[in-house]
Amino acid sequence: MLKILGLSMSLVIAASAFGGTAGDITNSEANSGLKQALVDGSAKAVSLLGIENGFFGNPKVKIPLPPALQKIEAALRYTGMRKQADELVLAMNRAAEAAVPEAKALLVESVRKMSISDAKGILTGGNTAATDYFRRATQSQLTDRFLPIVKKATDRVGLAQQYNSLAGQAAQLGLIREQQASIERYVTQKALDGLYLTIAEQEKAFRQNPLSATSDIVKKVFGAVH
Repeated sequence: MLKILGLSMSLVIAASAFGGTAGDITNSEANSGLKQALVDGSAKAVSLLGIENGFFGNPKVKIPLPPALQKIEAALRYTGMRKQADELVLAMNRAAEAAVPEAKALLVESVRKMSISDAKGILTGGNTAATDYFRRATQSQLTDRFLPIVKKATDRVGLAQQYNSLAGQAAQLGLIREQQASIERYVTQKALDGLYLTIAEQEKAFRQNPLSATSDIVKKVFGAVH
């Protein structure tokens, strides 16, 4: 848990850096405001992505065919496999949409375990300092949680199974990266990239306009360091 003194010092440093004032913010408010901002932003990102068309309907995060298949996509469609290619794209995005809600609890837990150093880095860092923290703190565990969900969804698509067979052999020969050696690993990485991208968008929004936050404590804390 964050120590009050550390957060208080962080706010003073941040206020100086941004030209604001933190004199009217208590240590308890500093603690609550930072945590609430991180929980709110990550929860909003999860809610945007973890629904039908959260990935498939959003060009910023929509998951395309793996690079190895993109190279032969035209041939696939020309040889009558257009339906299979389209089914795979849809299945990959639906898999990501199904997996993302698993992130909520881990993101909240990472906020609870945040160190004083992490808090200072977030308050005085760049526009995506909080997102960078989330990636460091949760990426490995989220990969483990996403993989079985993604695999279950993509295994139902014939082209995915064909890809896994060929890509696995190519990875052993060093022809493609390990992250692309199976559909489920590729989709899991893309789902995580989309999640952190969306969290970053939420973070930039409340840094640039703290008064747009739904929580009064977030408005007060980040308004003072804006």
